[in-house]
Amino acid sequence: MRIVDFRITRFQFLRDRLIGDSQVRADDVNVAALELVGEDGSVGLGFIQSLFHPLPDEVEMVRMFRTEVWPTLEGDLAGAVAHRVSRPRGGNIRRLSLPCEEALQQAVWDLFAKSVRLPLWKLLGARRDKVRAYASGLDFHLSDHDFSELFGIAASQGFTAFKIKAGHSDLDRDIHRLDLLRKAVGEGATVMIDANEAWSPKQTIACLDAMRAAGHPIFWVEDPVLRHDFDGLRVLRETAGPTLVNSGEYLDASGKRALMQAGATDMLNVHGHVTDVMRIGWLAADMGVPVSLGNSFLEIGVNMALALPEVDWLEYSYQNFDHLVETTYPMRDGFIWGSDAPGHGLVLSDTARQEWQRPVLVARDAIGAAPMPPRLATA
Repeated sequence: MRIVDFRITRFQFLRDRLIGDSQVRADDVNVAALELVGEDGSVGLGFIQSLFHPLPDEVEMVRMFRTEVWPTLEGDLAGAVAHRVSRPRGGNIRRLSLPCEEALQQAVWDLFAKSVRLPLWKLLGARRDKVRAYASGLDFHLSDHDFSELFGIAASQGFTAFKIKAGHSDLDRDIHRLDLLRKAVGEGATVMIDANEAWSPKQTIACLDAMRAAGHPIFWVEDPVLRHDFDGLRVLRETAGPTLVNSGEYLDASGKRALMQAGATDMLNVHGHVTDVMRIGWLAADMGVPVSLGNSFLEIGVNMALALPEVDWLEYSYQNFDHLVETTYPMRDGFIWGSDAPGHGLVLSDTARQEWQRPVLVARDAIGAAPMPPRLATA
């Protein structure tokens, strides 16, 4: 299927809660839908997200895309673009002016899968239709009450694994949150923590020891130290006991490869770049390194999670994006299923396009709050 046109729709709305970790915080959403149109009218959908800063006005986004990206897509076959291997050299190793790299991969693969009338996860070679999910709160800045309520809802919905944000300057606060989590979800849950590079290797060891002494075995610690500290991560693997080191979130595909080659992680953390995830996932399988699928927009990552042999976990964070699409991926009993529709299964909602499109930057006090995530609103 040849790519013949594109559309960009800009959205801006407030989140249902303040999200963040030991380093960052955000309470609004700046996102745009990228739609690549095929010659038969089929549409491939991807999402452009800016976590901390508003996106440019829609007209400017279209101009940037048409100037910098469209010449590499126009008239080309979606499948060819999906599989193409580039030769990055010199000035070609750079980010696009519009942060649409991930959206491009999502949209191209969506259109490619539709052209062969297959769900994306089946096109990618999956032999299973569900993967276990863990509930993640993005909860560092929540009050104790909101923290407990969020994870209590997750437990009532069948989740048995939970990840909380750690890395507070006061270790007692991290342990207090673990105490609250246990009260909210009950004994025997699988518990992960994510420090977002807050610690040094020695601090990590001390924190894990203190958490175990307080009765909290930790299944994995995610990104505990600086992303390029391969020596420190390798030391942690050797000294963290049964706790796994999960890292790689902040590294590109080349960095993830170097991380694994250095023997510096027990698990590799990947996200929503379809092509990159499949390629690095193949290498991870070859090296015997398990992969975890971190947050991806509206859980598009389920398609890669189902297809890769080393993925046992996908992250779900109760973000209020569901109103942007017609239907989300089915979830129940702590598992998430792929869509049976051709493509990745997400279709931009006409209602969202009418009610939430913000072609130009909207002042913060006029943005408006999107609906609460249905899985929270109906709990």
